[in-house]
Parts: sequence; C-alpha cells; structure tokens
Amino acid sequence: MHQTDRRRQCTTGLTRLALAACFAIAASLATSAAEISDARMRSAGDDPANWILHGRDYTNQRFSPLDQINTSNAGKLVPKWIFQTGIVGSFQTTPLVADGVMFISTPMSHVIALDAATGKQKWRYEHKRSPGKLCCGPANRGVSLGYGKVYIATVDAHLIALDQQTGNKIWDVALAQDQVTTEDRAVLQDTDPRAQDAVSGSTGVGTVAAPLVYEGKVIVGITGVGYGMHFEDAVKKGQLTAVVGIAGKYGQPGFMAAFDAETGAEKWRFETIRNTNWEGDFVEKTAYGVDLRRDVAKEKADAPQYADAWSFGGGSIWHSPAVDTKTGMIYFGTGNPSPQSMGDGRPGDNLYTVSLVALEAATGKLVWYYQQVPHDLWGYDVASPPVLFDATVDGKTVPAVGHASKIGWYFVHDRATGKLLFRSEEFVPHDNMFAPPTKEGVRVAPGAGGGANWSPTSYDPAKGVVYVAALHMPFTYRLETTPAKNGNPEVRYSAFEPAKEPQYGLLSAIDLKNEGKILWQRKTDEILIGGVLGTKGGLVFMGEGNGNFSAFDAADGKTLWSFQCGAGVNAPPVSYAINGKQYVAVAAGGSSIWGFPSGDALVVFGLPD
Repeated sequence: MHQTDRRRQCTTGLTRLALAACFAIAASLATSAAEISDARMRSAGDDPANWILHGRDYTNQRFSPLDQINTSNAGKLVPKWIFQTGIVGSFQTTPLVADGVMFISTPMSHVIALDAATGKQKWRYEHKRSPGKLCCGPANRGVSLGYGKVYIATVDAHLIALDQQTGNKIWDVALAQDQVTTEDRAVLQDTDPRAQDAVSGSTGVGTVAAPLVYEGKVIVGITGVGYGMHFEDAVKKGQLTAVVGIAGKYGQPGFMAAFDAETGAEKWRFETIRNTNWEGDFVEKTAYGVDLRRDVAKEKADAPQYADAWSFGGGSIWHSPAVDTKTGMIYFGTGNPSPQSMGDGRPGDNLYTVSLVALEAATGKLVWYYQQVPHDLWGYDVASPPVLFDATVDGKTVPAVGHASKIGWYFVHDRATGKLLFRSEEFVPHDNMFAPPTKEGVRVAPGAGGGANWSPTSYDPAKGVVYVAALHMPFTYRLETTPAKNGNPEVRYSAFEPAKEPQYGLLSAIDLKNEGKILWQRKTDEILIGGVLGTKGGLVFMGEGNGNFSAFDAADGKTLWSFQCGAGVNAPPVSYAINGKQYVAVAAGGSSIWGFPSGDALVVFGLPD
C-alpha cells in the first residue's frame, strides 16, 4: 500500500492518541521508498517529485517539471548536504529518488541508499568484484529500481538484485565470462612514446550502464568488447589517455540481454554483432551522404580470409535504453567494432556497430537499425542515451527518437521505421571527417572523444529544444608498422591521441521543432563530459571537469549561478522534491580517463530555508 493511502486510513474515526501514532508511522514511511511497480514506472513522467528511472521516465528526456528553483532565484542556491562515499574515482552515477530515499552507485559498483532530505546513510552494499584487471575503469552510471529491488550491473559484468529496503543481495548473475585480452604492448615500436607506458585499460568485458527495468525484465548490455589499449601515464599527466588499436583478433561480440526481474533467469539475448553478413554492403558513403574514404576494393578482396572477424566484433553498450511503452520497443546505441581504430582484418560495414538499434522489448527481436558510421575507424560509438519525443515534419507529428552523436550532429529518426527525418546543424566543428590514419599523422575533428560522448542530453517537450553537452578535442591519427623480427610477423597499429591545440566544451540548445537549428551555444574552458539537466524553471544545469557546477539560463545560455565542488563534476544532475522543497543533486568525483580531478562527493543543492 502506498504511504498516502495509509495516511487516508489513519484519519478516519481514530482517537487523538491513535491518530498521533498513525502519523508517526506515516512519517517513518516517508523515508522508506515504496515498491516501484510497472504502473508507477510507466507514469514516472507524471511524478515531478521523484526520479525513479535513469532517464526520469522511459523517454530518457531527463527534463524536470519542477520550477521552484528558477531564473529569478537560482543565484541563491546553496549546498543542503554533501555525502562522501569514501570511494575516490570516476563518479558518473545518476541518483534515483523514490519517496524520500536516494539510491546511488559508486565507482567499483557499490550501492548506497540515503535519506534524500538529509544525506543520512540508510544502507550500503559493498560489491566484491571478481579478481583480475578491469577492461574499462571503475565507473558505474547508476542503478535501477523495481518490484522491491535495486538492480546494478557491475564493472566485472555481473547483474545483481538487492533488497530495496535493506540492501541485502537477492541474486547475482554473471553476464559474461571474464575474457580481458590485454593487447601486447611489445608490438609497439621502440621509438613509440607509449612503448614504456603502463596499460590502464584493454579489450574485455564489464558493464557501465544502468540496467533498464521494464515489464518484469531487467535489460542490460555489456561494455569493453572493443575498447582498445589505453595508457596509464597519460592519465597521471592530467590529459586524455592515448588509444592504440592493434590489428589482430582482439575482442568479442557485444550484446543486450533481458533477465527475469524476480529470478535473474535470462529471457532473451540480442547480439550487437551480426554473425552472418556482418560485412554488409561495403557502402562508400554514410546513409546521410558523407564520403567514408574507404578502399572498398581492397576490403572485398580481403573478406574471404577474415570470415571469422565477426566473432571478435565489439559493439559495446554504453547507456540505458529508452522505451516506447505504446509499442513495446526499446532503443539504444552500439559501440565501435573491434579491434578499435584498425580496419585491418575486419573488412566490410561491421554490422551492427556504431548504430542506433530498435528491438521488441518482449522478445529481443530486431525491428530496425541505423548505422551512423560503417566500418568505423575513429571510435564514434553511439554513446549518449537516445531520447523519445514527437517531431514535426512537413506539418505532421511523427513519433521520433533522437540522438546526440559523437560525430557532431543530432540525428532524428522515425521511431517506427528508423528512417532519418533530419539531422541538426553541427554542434561541434568538423574537419577531415572519416580520414584514414597516415604515417605522418592526420588531424581529425571530432576526435574519438566526440562530439557528444556518453553524456545524457535533456529535452524540453514544451519548447521542443534539446540541450547537448559536447567537446571540441581534435585527434591526431597515426598509423605505425612494426617490422617482422625474431620470427614474429609484421604488425600494424594505430595511435589516436588529442592534437596539441586548444580544446574546449560546447553547451548547445538545439531547436528540434525547426529541423535542428542551433538557438545558442555556450563555449566552456573545459571539454564537457557528464550530461545536462533542464527544468521548467527555465534552467539548464551542467558540471565541468574543473569542479564548477552551474545553472544556465535556458533562453540564452548565460550563467546564473556556479559552485565549486572540489572535484570534477562529470556526472548527470537530477532534480527532485521533498515536502514541497526542490533539490538538485550531482556527483562530484571527476573522471580519470579525461584527467579531471577525482573525488567522492554527492552534492545536493536547494534554496535557503
């Protein structure tokens, strides 16, 4: 029974003493989250006080209808409470709030329940991860709620169900075998500046995205299956790590799978790598008309000797899907093929990598896919969560799905068919798009970081405007060959690293009612990784790697308020309300892969009492 129903029963025909006791019970229930049912999840968008789904509702719009905090008073915001997790590291959680209780994940996949009004810890689950090296770092992007449980997908590729009231483990399912395959650094030339650096990440299996709970299932994908080789020293120097791709059989197929929410039993699995004809049509241009600069003749000639390339194919899942509850379809993006940044040994389009994908949620059956970058060489994963909304095209309303891409355009598709309706104006500069690597090194923009990386966007349904956090970080793409020696064959590899030039972030407001026209842009000193929150109060909240967390005017992008959090704010904010008071919460723990200062704080802001 919901707490409001119990209060209603309490106020009928009771003595003053019994009434006082009943209100005391109701007060205690207010700090204990009620069970999250299917009906409540479907109507999450109509509940302004809570944030019970990763994208606030199944559309992934991440727009709060709260307006107590607005353009007239945002400058008065103050910290209301700060919770330190004790786990210092890349802190990317989206806090969930249900009936006065906040649920967060930490680096290394621990879970904590807090009183959302005070920050007092209610319970804590410590994840005991499998031994061995992580493929992709410690980050975790959040938990999901449903049916009296809290679900987390872990850095070592487990899906775990916890009791929502106590944090006790109910079940634990291994998503995939630990197959971390560290690429051999010895293949690098002795003169390569990375030859002596420590490897911090490599191809393997983990999970980073929050699971999706829908109609009795928990849906989650794996990460890291096409990760490439990352280097630790670059992180220590306070810069983005270099990525090296080595031609060879590194990686495995990625997947999205559904599990029974009650028992953890697997219900269906969709492989993000097509195991027959993953080569596709060997297209020379993208579906939106940009030349891919491919040597298709050579790829076709090479294809017979690489018939098993799909089995190492990659295609990671970096975010939680969106759901159309009317049709029962889910939408998500896939990552780059493997080996990363090297096309040698994987001729063809490499389906279904770097694609927006639509499946039947009940069965996992493919409905459609749209490949943004066939035969990707640049790490252009479809990484930011897709968003559902109604688009207006030629005067007609079309149910649509949109995505802020790493290649610097916002794509809008027909939700039923995948047909591209339009793409926005570029929200980051483009140069040398889809240039292959050269021995001298070629400058490519956007680089492997994006564009829009994994950062979630926020969509204002009344205005038809989407707010996108992105980065301008051109990369230099170099091709190297290590000659055959000591009986070992020749090895080709690529080095992909930030160009030695100024970098910056771009916060953009894009008008999706006007075919993606950019209304305004705000340039920031730091590249933008973490995500944005729009609110009915006319505000856009966003953090930066330098520790600043700010409120911008949604009308023109002007800064109205800023607070220094002491560590990089590289996580998506949320907003919720308790007892009529609006709060804004965000994690401040930085991101080591980008060289931003680490921390362990969850910071919650509100207006002065």
